[in-house]
Amino acid sequence: NKMHVTKAAIGAFDMSVEGSRDEMIRQKNADDGQNSVSQLRTIAGLCNSGNFDAATYHLPLHDRKIHGDATDQAILRFSESLGPVTEVRESWVKTFELAFNSKNKYMIRTFTLADRVGLDLALSLTEANEFRQNATLLTIKGAPDVLIGRCSMFVDRDGVSKPLDEATRFSISCMKDCWSSQGKRVILLARKTLGHEQIQSIPTDAKFEDEIMEHSRTGLTFVGTVGIVDPPRDEIPSVVSILRRAGIRIFMVTGDFALTAQAIAAECGVITNPPGAVKTVTALTRDEVSAPSSINKSSDLTPQPVTSIVVSGPELITLNECQWDKLCRYDEIVFARTTPEQKLRIVREFQSRDEIVGMTGDGVNDAPSLKAADIGIALGSGSDIAIEAADMVLLESFSAIVHAVQYGRVVFDNLKKTIAYLLPAGSFSEFWPVFGNVIFGLPQILSSFLMIIICCFTDCAAAIVLAYEAPEADVLLRRPRKPKVDRLVNWQLMLQTYAFIGVLESIASFAMAFWYLERQGIPFSVFWFQYGALPDNLDADFVASKLAVASSIYFVNLVVMQWFNLLGVRTRRLSIFQHPPLFKKETRNWLLFPAMGFALVMVFFWLYVPEFQRVLGTAEVPVEYFFLPGAFGLAILLLEEGRKYCIRAWPNSLLGRCAW
Repeated sequence: NKMHVTKAAIGAFDMSVEGSRDEMIRQKNADDGQNSVSQLRTIAGLCNSGNFDAATYHLPLHDRKIHGDATDQAILRFSESLGPVTEVRESWVKTFELAFNSKNKYMIRTFTLADRVGLDLALSLTEANEFRQNATLLTIKGAPDVLIGRCSMFVDRDGVSKPLDEATRFSISCMKDCWSSQGKRVILLARKTLGHEQIQSIPTDAKFEDEIMEHSRTGLTFVGTVGIVDPPRDEIPSVVSILRRAGIRIFMVTGDFALTAQAIAAECGVITNPPGAVKTVTALTRDEVSAPSSINKSSDLTPQPVTSIVVSGPELITLNECQWDKLCRYDEIVFARTTPEQKLRIVREFQSRDEIVGMTGDGVNDAPSLKAADIGIALGSGSDIAIEAADMVLLESFSAIVHAVQYGRVVFDNLKKTIAYLLPAGSFSEFWPVFGNVIFGLPQILSSFLMIIICCFTDCAAAIVLAYEAPEADVLLRRPRKPKVDRLVNWQLMLQTYAFIGVLESIASFAMAFWYLERQGIPFSVFWFQYGALPDNLDADFVASKLAVASSIYFVNLVVMQWFNLLGVRTRRLSIFQHPPLFKKETRNWLLFPAMGFALVMVFFWLYVPEFQRVLGTAEVPVEYFFLPGAFGLAILLLEEGRKYCIRAWPNSLLGRCAW
């Protein structure tokens, strides 16, 4: 989507691009010296840093490549559509250029005459007759609100320079506001002729710039304005909508005029309120009175109305700390007419209020704010310095930001899921056999070697495949997390892994191990506070052999129950039927089942090889002790499904607040 001129105006007489061509033909046919459109076309072509690529000059105008910024490209195409720009540029010799910058908001070029034909193109008949060979033509292009006050003359529809009276000035201002409210970027074109005696220095002199700047402050002749449309990328509205549903506030920071910025913001979906509901800086009171109820983010569950505000760069300078606090609480903000310094301040003001700031930009002026932002995002077509300052570069579509947010959240989710899976068996259920041995004098019912096997083999494979989990359906419907509050491991996660899953797995594993011993004629009471002492009626070798089997049963119980924990931990809110591991392309993760199979292979490898049994103290496990843990694991999965259902149904309940 290229910028292009859709409107042009001579004085207060506005035309479409096609209308300007018709007007130019009419003036040529009149043959009475009328050349207002020619003057506009000439200034547009001269005061322009864009240049056509010679290799594409034979192509249709719209397809030609232009070296220069987007605004210059649009104005150069407009000028070329009214006549060859080369004809204009060959008639004048450039002597000085002040490039456009976001602080001045205008560019200047000065010229001396090379061919008398140029006078008929650039000036009115009277001015052309008065122009001397050694005189200078000053051309200027920029923001209307900056330059209109410097103009004392204007070119009327007939091409005659007349004094700029208040009525005409008011008409021009109204037209500019009208165009701006339609989302057009309005550029004013003006000129001034300077006699040889008015310039004391030569263009190569350092003082020449100061002289030209001084001459540009007053006495300009207003030639006309052009309205440029900068169509947003097709995907922008949908990207803004998706990010907003993800709880991300989207603001626009631009150098455009406030009305233009507001109209473009509305087109892109950054502003959703009607124009009458959009606040201005007057809504930000300087005292500490409470903010309007529409801005306060209270704990009330009723939806709050969306608040919108438009603030310009010069207004930002006047804001105190209280006003910044109020401004930063708005849902939708458009910052217009901003300088690079103000963009940087905007980033830092939000960061100082514990907000995470992402900044997009493509220009040199955006580099400081891109560097300062928590995540700087540059466009691949942008300047090298912007790309260097950014953390992420969008090579093609702006919608890549959505994928970046989604997978950023998925990585965080999968890390939490991995921790939630590992802690119950690999930490909590391994702790209690040691604790029971030290405190209660029980034998260590899970051997240290099998603890290592759980950590390094049986749990390890499943933890790795959790990294391949697909995004949950609600991942872009959640509020963003606050890093200082929403930690990777928080109390909710500890409650889930230790107090819920960990307790169930530990109790079931202890029960299976000591139940087996009970069935072998070794009651639990013989171990309680005995610290290794055995009654005389029990043979020590017999007890040791049965303890090896009990340890292996404890191990098998944890491995099997962890399979079901793996299925349950895949989602934080959704049911296994909403996010199935198989049969649904968007959610499937078939690697889970090879990971379970690997854990089972490890069980047989370490427990059933005779050499390992003799050296490591492992033993074969009766077959029923493989199926009973399956029933316990199924119970865990059903309890998990019930917990998640309650969270989905009552997200603000106690259970919802305890959800990890």
